[in-house]
Amino acid sequence: MDVKYLPRIADKVLELTLKTSGAVLIAGPKWCGKTRTAEETSKSVLYMQDPDHSAEYKLMAGAKPSKLLEGETPRLLDEWQVAPVLWNAVRFAVDKRKKRGQFILTGSVIPPQVDDMHTGTGRISRMTMRTMSLFESGESTGQIHLTDLFNGESGMSGESRLSVEQIAFVLTRGGWPEAVIEKKQKYALQMVYHYLDAVANQDISNIDGVERNPDRVYSLLRSMSRNISTQAATSTLMKDLLANDESLSNKTIDDYISALKKLYVVEDMPAWSPHLRSKRAIRTTAKRHFTDPSIAAASLRADSNKLIKDFNTFGFLFESMCIRDLRIYSDSIDGKVYHYRDQLGNEIDAIIQLKDERWGAVEIKMGAGEIQKAAENLIKFCNNINTAKMQKPSFLMVLTATEFAFQMDNGVWVVPLACLRN
Repeated sequence: MDVKYLPRIADKVLELTLKTSGAVLIAGPKWCGKTRTAEETSKSVLYMQDPDHSAEYKLMAGAKPSKLLEGETPRLLDEWQVAPVLWNAVRFAVDKRKKRGQFILTGSVIPPQVDDMHTGTGRISRMTMRTMSLFESGESTGQIHLTDLFNGESGMSGESRLSVEQIAFVLTRGGWPEAVIEKKQKYALQMVYHYLDAVANQDISNIDGVERNPDRVYSLLRSMSRNISTQAATSTLMKDLLANDESLSNKTIDDYISALKKLYVVEDMPAWSPHLRSKRAIRTTAKRHFTDPSIAAASLRADSNKLIKDFNTFGFLFESMCIRDLRIYSDSIDGKVYHYRDQLGNEIDAIIQLKDERWGAVEIKMGAGEIQKAAENLIKFCNNINTAKMQKPSFLMVLTATEFAFQMDNGVWVVPLACLRN
């Protein structure tokens, strides 16, 4: 029996991109639903990892790759990086056909560069697909639209349906489509453990043929999980890991982290550099994040019950879940998510900036007791922005795990994550 398809925010992004480009590359972590989403739109499919035909497909790719591109369009080339020559073949076919919406390429790893690989600029557009946000998994009411906040709408309100216990569960379960569909908690959590096992024991070595120690992968993931949502440098991770592995070096850790980024397991959040009234130096170190908060929870072997008993860890992982959802919603409206911190320690958890230069500032706080202080911090930060050189913020928001969404008298929005959408 076919599993019901859960609509994704990426559906409309893919539809638009196909209308404006000859081919689309959908990149993102394994198991996030790239192939399933592409199948909904494609008219024909080539599965490069089909065990019955993969050897034949690889031979054909080496001899006559254009043969693999034959089929009704848009044609899906799933896990195309198995035969990197397909990239140039697609680029050439797009040039020759002079039509839009010809191909969809999906891949769970960043492929090794081939000497004559063309950039694909102007022919192959790229879009990032992530795991499911709370709105896509049906756990956010979606009463507060990020688009409306940017447009200056007022009078909006909402009410979250999730208790703190339920938030802990959806965090540890993650946004993996199969885990979302699976209603039994113990099975859903086990799927995340299987994902980590595949990364540590197979994927991280298969990506480029370099043998990497699974135990080191697990240790690194645990260390990164303990430092999630921070600007932890390699040296910080090094100190954490040396107790159990004295042979480690900064170079080795950097290599492992690079491999995890190529697998879309790790996705750091870059720093934002605004124009300030003062002459404060801005810290440019990226914040450590995983593509899904469940990776951190599973690495720490923390289920929802453990998180409820450790609110400090819960808070850091909740921030990571908020960043995941903000990235998903921002992607769909041509925005990117950054963080801000200066040399005095002044910090803003998330800055969302659109391509038209509009921006909004977000503080992430789980409990109601932290909202007032967070709102004051947002206002203080914005008062230091040089509005002669850049726009005023479209909105200020405290993103929470509380119940109600509303706008405070000072103009700051209070929005539960389980009320937000794109």
